[in-house]
Amino acid sequence: MTTRIEHVAVWTDDLERSRRFYVEHLEGRASDLYRNEATEFTSYFLEFDGGPRLELMQMPGIAPRPDEGQALGFVHVAFSLGSEAAVDALTEKLRGAGYDVVGEPRWTGDGYYESVVLDPDGNRVELTACGLAFGPNPPFSSTTGSDRKV
Repeated sequence: MTTRIEHVAVWTDDLERSRRFYVEHLEGRASDLYRNEATEFTSYFLEFDGGPRLELMQMPGIAPRPDEGQALGFVHVAFSLGSEAAVDALTEKLRGAGYDVVGEPRWTGDGYYESVVLDPDGNRVELTACGLAFGPNPPFSSTTGSDRKV
């Protein structure tokens, strides 16, 4: 048996706004719109170069997220951009477009160069350059502990 994550789904209250964010800023490729007339459910599947797909979903009656703080459940989705410069550039592009940057670009104790921005629905999106899985020589010492901020 081969197991892999096929897709992850996210509720949104504005499907087109979310689709534009992931297509325009993270180079996602959107499927045609799926619509279930009986339930008023609509969704797009977004593909990226490698990895699982992201499903954006909208349907009446879905409760909004808590106003502040984090809650149990999935915490973020991370996109690998390939370089520190790409993380820095996209972070500034998104900041300039009015998106909230909740984690400035930095090296974390677990080996990632990353920033964290909020998508239009307040979901955390990590922009990353590398991690322990991508190389044996992270730019920190594993004996000094983690400086990762959640």
